[in-house]
Amino acid sequence: MKQFNIRTLKSGALCLMLASTGLLTACGSDDDKDAEMASFEITVTNLSANQPLSPLAALLHDADYKAWSIGGMASDGLEVLAEGGDNSTFISDDAAMLMTSASGSAPVGPGGSDTLTVTADLASVMQITLASMLVNTNDAFTGTTGLDVSDLAVGESMNQALPIYDAGTEANDEMAGTIPGPADGGEGFNAVRDDVDFVARHPGVVTQNDGYSSSVLDESHRFDSPIARLVVKRVQ
Repeated sequence: MKQFNIRTLKSGALCLMLASTGLLTACGSDDDKDAEMASFEITVTNLSANQPLSPLAALLHDADYKAWSIGGMASDGLEVLAEGGDNSTFISDDAAMLMTSASGSAPVGPGGSDTLTVTADLASVMQITLASMLVNTNDAFTGTTGLDVSDLAVGESMNQALPIYDAGTEANDEMAGTIPGPADGGEGFNAVRDDVDFVARHPGVVTQNDGYSSSVLDESHRFDSPIARLVVKRVQ
């Protein structure tokens, strides 16, 4: 006569009992799998002659989030980043709308690069926002917002030339005490908004070489667009 395993019978009976009461989630099944993840390496290279970039801020989000728009008013977080190079408020203010975020640990000097990695559950729509201040300016920043990386396969990458924006929150007076970078060592962020109060493409700096005697900037601090090169590679 065939001998039945009492332990197996008890386990089967328990599964049947739990299923009948609606409490069964898994009984000895190995069908459950971890959620599929997507991971992106974000590399920024500074193309300027003498404009260090503040520590990078990288955000991963869906299509509902946009960090700035031309003609729109800069958020408080963007103002702090664009005037003083501090990205902490920029990242934390909208944390509830983000899948994840990452911050650089140091400025990116001329000719230098930095790489950040962001990882989150795979979603049908995944977009990246990247922002950094040109620290030898009043409130210039570079970056991109809403860059769609949804279709990148593992191992694929995409490139983007990064333009220069003016946050419109601080007058571009280039005067001593107003620029946080090594050209001046000024205060950086100031809560008073004394400019047009909307984001636009940056017109560039004047500098003392063009006869603006009050400027602390010289010819080396001038910049052209693009100021930086962005490479996004999906690694998972």
